[in-house]
Amino acid sequence: MKQLPDITTFNRENIFQNVLKDKFAKCAFIILLILYTAVFMASFISPYSKDYSNRNKSYCPPSKIYIINEKGHLSLPYTYNYVRYFDKETFETKYVEDRSKKYKVKYFSGDEKYKLWSLIPLKRHFYNVEKGGELYLLGTDMNGRDNFSRLLYGGQISLTIGFLALLVSFPLGMLYGGISGYLGGKTDFLMMRIAEAIMSIPGFYLLIILASILPANMSSVQRFALIVIILAMIGWAGFSRVVRGMVLSIKKKEFVIASEVLGASGMRTVIHHILPQTLSYVIVAMTLSVPSYILSESGLSFLGLGIQQPDASWGNMLKEAQEFINIVSRPWLLTPGFLIFVAVLSFNVIGDTIRDVVDPNSKER
Repeated sequence: MKQLPDITTFNRENIFQNVLKDKFAKCAFIILLILYTAVFMASFISPYSKDYSNRNKSYCPPSKIYIINEKGHLSLPYTYNYVRYFDKETFETKYVEDRSKKYKVKYFSGDEKYKLWSLIPLKRHFYNVEKGGELYLLGTDMNGRDNFSRLLYGGQISLTIGFLALLVSFPLGMLYGGISGYLGGKTDFLMMRIAEAIMSIPGFYLLIILASILPANMSSVQRFALIVIILAMIGWAGFSRVVRGMVLSIKKKEFVIASEVLGASGMRTVIHHILPQTLSYVIVAMTLSVPSYILSESGLSFLGLGIQQPDASWGNMLKEAQEFINIVSRPWLLTPGFLIFVAVLSFNVIGDTIRDVVDPNSKER
């Protein structure tokens, strides 16, 4: 029984190896691996908990770590605390290092209980500072919260919430498009008109409406997760149209006809024989869809409609950098924007490489 070129076998055995042969995709994969490992181990890596706040150190600059002492000799890493004072000439709040006491940087220390990804209890931090010392690798925000720690905790939301939508939109889009293309005729016509009607709904404005009417007592994570799920219920429509087009050509193949002759039901034929042949496109589409959800979360949180304070996400952290004075005087507040750029670019590079691997002709188009 003759089948399509062995796309599914190719995906399972060779796609990962072929993607990593591309140096840009390999770099992107390593970057994403580092980001996801860091946010997964946020409680271990970050020196402070996500609820930490020191109101006396609002907009404190990044701490400096020294490995050379006053005598010019190599020493264990140490830092100094910052002291805040008010400049009467410029009417600005400034910080200066207090050189009267050193605070050593310690590794694998701590006695407080934290949880790795809110599941695995921990009593240690990868690094910390001696009691009484303060260590802010990326400075603090307006409320005196450590930006580095909040970046790690915020990444748990920003980097994972898109996958929640994929779990809804892609299975639904594949099944809907597969059934529509397989049945054809009036059923196909009706199903595609419904999909087109759903595609015409403006997603961004719907997000704003949903964000404003959801109950106020919901946590920000629950709130945005619900919004993403609702958007996923709409976002599957465009995906299903592409799957339907692929199914229209696949269903005429000999192996599909053989399945029907052997008595397989239409649903079994679609799920077990036709849809697996679309996996090459599905993998690419999933990879390229994750950045859109990352940007959606960031955009909504930046506008104050997504993750709400005090919960952290890269979007609401970036909101503080919208003021010109913060961009000029406190550039460390732009770090969330840089991480969003890096994550989205990495996903796009990997998605484009996967597309070129599974469809070499796409390079020539």
